[in-house]
Amino acid sequence: MINYHNFIERSITGALSFLKESVFADQYAAKKGFLQSLDPRIKTITFMVFIVLIIFTKDIRVLFFMYALCLLLGSISKINLWFFLRRSWIFIPLFSIFIAIPALFNIVTPGETLVALKIFGIKLTITRQGFFGASLFVARVVTSVSFAVLLTLTTKHFELLKVLRIFKIPQIFVMTLGMCYRYIFLFVEIVSSTYLAVKSRVGSRIHYRTGQHLAAWNIAALWQRSYRLNEDVYNAMLSRGYRGESFALNDFRTKTKDWLWVCLVVIISAGVSYFNYG
Repeated sequence: MINYHNFIERSITGALSFLKESVFADQYAAKKGFLQSLDPRIKTITFMVFIVLIIFTKDIRVLFFMYALCLLLGSISKINLWFFLRRSWIFIPLFSIFIAIPALFNIVTPGETLVALKIFGIKLTITRQGFFGASLFVARVVTSVSFAVLLTLTTKHFELLKVLRIFKIPQIFVMTLGMCYRYIFLFVEIVSSTYLAVKSRVGSRIHYRTGQHLAAWNIAALWQRSYRLNEDVYNAMLSRGYRGESFALNDFRTKTKDWLWVCLVVIISAGVSYFNYG
């Protein structure tokens, strides 16, 4: 029988752990590392160039080079390697591995036999073409996701949102993204406090009907609190001069280091392009 109490408690603990890791990630963006010192506009553009190169790369050796470059940039930006690997390998890269597995076999990708297998009496063959294609796909996903994660870890979220507005991303999209980022932490904290309050008053073992009533009551209470908070925040924004567009107080300034970084990116991009298509 499934222990739903432990499941709920583990889920809430996991959410709080995510909250702590996100706050810890903001500490990385505040460090005095190499990428943190670059102009966010320059950094975003150059990382987009890297991701485009990765998407169109046909040589897995180039992807290994780009991934090594990503790890090097993370190291000189004072990012903990284990923390970075956990952030960049969870979800999308692992999911891409499961997607790529069928492409290994001759049923999907015919070609030269690499390994012959017999699974449940069915003879399957891993082809050289399938193995190369699947490896290339996974390497592309891992490398591009790693660069995207590195960008978010080394850039404060409000600076990243400001860069999106500079690049003419719709204002409603940027505002919604910013609000979600801020209030997801508040929501997680409210859920944790509510669960702890219920547990301290009725204990961990209650009848399922009582649990349903408690859950329904707390959902309604959370909705009312959210609605009041929404009104209070909006009125506070209006009182501080909000007229449909939010502004960050800090202005971006390019320095010599930024232009040197741009030159290095141009050299790397030219080398990668020549290696791919030369």
